[in-house]
Order: sequence, then structure tokens, then C-alpha cells
Amino acid sequence: MSELRKQSSVLVVGAGPVGLVVACELLQRGVEVRVVDAGRGHSAHSRANVVWPRNLELLDRIGVTDDLLGTGHRLAGTAFYSRGRRLATAWMSKLPDSPYPFALTISQNDTERVLRRRLAALGGTVEEGVRLTSLDNTEGMPAVKLEHDGGRIEELQPGWLVGADGAHSTVRKELGIAYDGPPVDVSFAITDARLTTSLSEDLSHYCYAPSGAIVLGPMGDGVHRIALNVPHDVYDEHNPPPREMFQQVVDDRAAGRSRVEELLWSGSFRVRVRIASAFRTGRCFLAGDAAHVISPAGGQGMNTGMQDAFNLAWKLSGVILGEFAESILDSYDTERRAVSHDVARSTELLTKAGLVNTPAKVALRDAAFMAADRTGLFQRKVAPQLGQTAVSYGGDRHPRLPLKVSGTKGARDTSPPGSGSWPVIDRDRHTVLLWPGTRTPPSDWQRTRDRARRALPEGTPVLDLTRAVPRGLARALGPGPALAVVRPDGHLLARLEPGRPQEAAHLLARAAHKRSRP
Repeated sequence: MSELRKQSSVLVVGAGPVGLVVACELLQRGVEVRVVDAGRGHSAHSRANVVWPRNLELLDRIGVTDDLLGTGHRLAGTAFYSRGRRLATAWMSKLPDSPYPFALTISQNDTERVLRRRLAALGGTVEEGVRLTSLDNTEGMPAVKLEHDGGRIEELQPGWLVGADGAHSTVRKELGIAYDGPPVDVSFAITDARLTTSLSEDLSHYCYAPSGAIVLGPMGDGVHRIALNVPHDVYDEHNPPPREMFQQVVDDRAAGRSRVEELLWSGSFRVRVRIASAFRTGRCFLAGDAAHVISPAGGQGMNTGMQDAFNLAWKLSGVILGEFAESILDSYDTERRAVSHDVARSTELLTKAGLVNTPAKVALRDAAFMAADRTGLFQRKVAPQLGQTAVSYGGDRHPRLPLKVSGTKGARDTSPPGSGSWPVIDRDRHTVLLWPGTRTPPSDWQRTRDRARRALPEGTPVLDLTRAVPRGLARALGPGPALAVVRPDGHLLARLEPGRPQEAAHLLARAAHKRSRP
């Protein structure tokens, strides 16, 4: 066995979508990254199949959104039914505050292929067949043992470690972090099937019936993802759900008329909701399923994990590059753990809504859905929740702003006057938005802008939003003039009075937590 080797790099354990996003984010900032994967392989049994608007925004940070759009199938929204009758629709196409007002259905395998191509373009590789077998985090720096195919053991002390190694995470277990959750325990049968159907190809369809729930999600070219609840232990890898069962349940529960022509694959899995008690221990982090497993209702799992990756990576790269003090990493744990609990609660409610079966409860659920749809509440609350555009940190103090975050460095507004195109904030640093308000700019606005630019630290990305912006962004910034400080992930840090730019300068210094340097 070789001696323990020390490295300054980041070790990412797990090469699913979450681990790949972390690695791409760090590599594009010039941070050394090593990615190892125990060899999950690329099974056709790919559960995650939807990317929501918020994640399409964030994936632009690493320059893969356009590739995903060229591969996947766009959906305008999600419709909900009870015994074949449409109750409500959550329209992504009517979201006023996203540059990507649609959901994208795409197999997780295709998502991973796009991410791996990007990783390779950034100079990264995935070391397949390398398993983390032990982790000692007691000395302030993680010390790990990696077992390679063939039995070779490597001892390593990386500078930082990210555990993105799934629900059965070895990293989490070695760190001794508890993994508990609410009492949701349900089994699902899933398939990607060729379907002949009268249902719209532009919507996913959540269908409720007294016998249970079924989801049909178009993926393009006549293929649909079908998911439905089944009793525990009916199916396993040696006895996968057959076409006849899916057809029977489609006939019983689904709206419209559909014929299951062919299963491309099928499988089953049991979900128990779990959330880690901590997402950070020293220089070790958990992300994705290693940190949280939630109900698949609403397709939130992979999207929530990717947002973990983005939240962590811009902070960690800033710490490694000397731009932030290490204390900023504490906010990864507090912010993402709170969001995970919020998502777990909302998906638990969605799961339970599909499983009610007494006449009184069915009538109550249906009436509630229809009333919320008629009053617009469904669109105002459920659509942003599904699309993950409603994610906010610190309660409502740090909401997501409807902006683009480009994969290229620098903030810019290249839109022609009056176009209302989406401004692009800086990928790596806090951006300051100079917002004149929704009315005619104040007479001294030019002087206010000049004072603000002079007061801000040199090199601060600044966007002057005097030109027209999309109505969702105008609504988020408010009717009056403001100076808004925006984090690299597009979340508002603070909205300040434009006539007091010194406050913004002080805020930026505090936000960076800059270390004194010799």
C-alpha cells in the first residue's frame, strides 16, 4: 500500500448529474478536480427525466443548456386529472419570470452524456471503477482510501471532498451523518414506453383514481415515461413490471385513451424520504441523493440535487481561489438543507394527493384543485414550485431573480433598446444591477449611476437596466429605483437605495468575507 498522498484538488465521489455539474463548475474556474465513480454503469433504467426552468437557467452557467434543448422534448406544463376529468394545469409556458418557460423531458442518461462531453471539453475525466472505501475526517483534512478495479488501494488526502455518491452514500456513512425523513413509503413501477394516445404531447399528465395515481410524461417521438404506484415487493429486477400491467393501469387510471404499444424498459423502486442532518462537515460535503432522497412526485429529485451542486460550486471555487473566506461554505449547508425540507414537504403532499381513495377525501381534493385553478392560485403557487423558480434562501430574503447566468465570464446586456431581453449576470462574481424603476427614470439618474460606479470596488460587474427588461424581472426588482446586488447563482443578496452606493460597497466586501493577505 502506498503512502498517504496529499493533494490540493477537489475529489468528487460519484459521476451522476450532480457530481458532473460540480466538476464542470470547478474546472471552468481553473480548480483542479478529480472525479471517481464506482461503476454504476449507464443503465437504460434512467429514473430522472425532466429538467425544470430554474435548472435550465443554472445549466447555462456551464454551457450545456443549448445541447440539452437540442436533445430533449419541451413541455408547456403539467395537467392534473381525477377519474379522467381535468382539474387544473400548472403552465410553465405562462411563467413570466424565466428565460426558459417550459419543462424539458430528457432521459438522465442523455443528460449525463451531455455533461460528460462538457467535462471532457474542460479537460476533466471520470475515473470509472474507483470506489471510496473509507474516509477519516478527524484531522481537519479528509483522508480517504480508494479501491480500484483489480484491488489496488490508493490512500489520498484531497483538499476538499464532495460526496455525490447516491442514496447509499459511503461518504455520508463514513462521516457518521444521520439520514432521516418523514414517513413516506411508497413503491413505483416505471417504464419508457411507446404509446398511442389522445393526450397532448405538450403536457405531462398526473392522473388520479380511487385505485391510485399514474403519470404520463411525453418524451418525444411517441415515447412516454409512465410511473404509477404499486404494492410493495410485487416486482424486482428479476421480475420487472410487464406491458399488460401498465396497460391495465392506464385503462383504469389515466385520462384520455391510450394504448401501450411497447416497453423500452421497465423497473420498480421503493421510496423512503430521507434528508441528511448536515450537508457539510469540515472540508467534506454531501450533494444530491447523498444528501436527500425525496418522493419522485413532481420530478424534483435530480433538479434539487443539481441546485445543490451550483450552490456549492461557486462558493467552493471562490474559497479555493482566495476570493472568499471558508466561512461562506456554512451557507451551503443552511441554504440547501432548508430547501430540501421544503421540497420534501411539497412532494409529500403531491404524493398523498394522488393516493387518497375515500369518496369524501377525493371530493375534497378535486374541489381544492379546481378552485385553485379557477382563482389562478394554482398557476401562481404550484407552477413556480414545480418549475423551481420559487426557490429562495433565508426565507424570502434571498429570492431567485429572473436573470440569465451565462457560461462565459462577465455581465452584459446586449439587448437592443425596447427588446426586453434577459440581462446576463457574471458567472463568478456578485453583479450590481442599476435599476431606474418601472416609470420614467429620475432626472438625476445619470448622476446616480455615475456615483454608484465610482463607489463600487474596482472590477465589480455592473449592469445598467435603463433599457426595457422582461416584466417578470421588472416585477421582481420593484417599481422604484434600486441598486440590487445579485449573487453569482442569480439570487438577490440585497436591494438598496441607489443614492447610497457606499452601502453596496460595504455589502460586497462583507459578502466576499475577504481574508487579509500578506
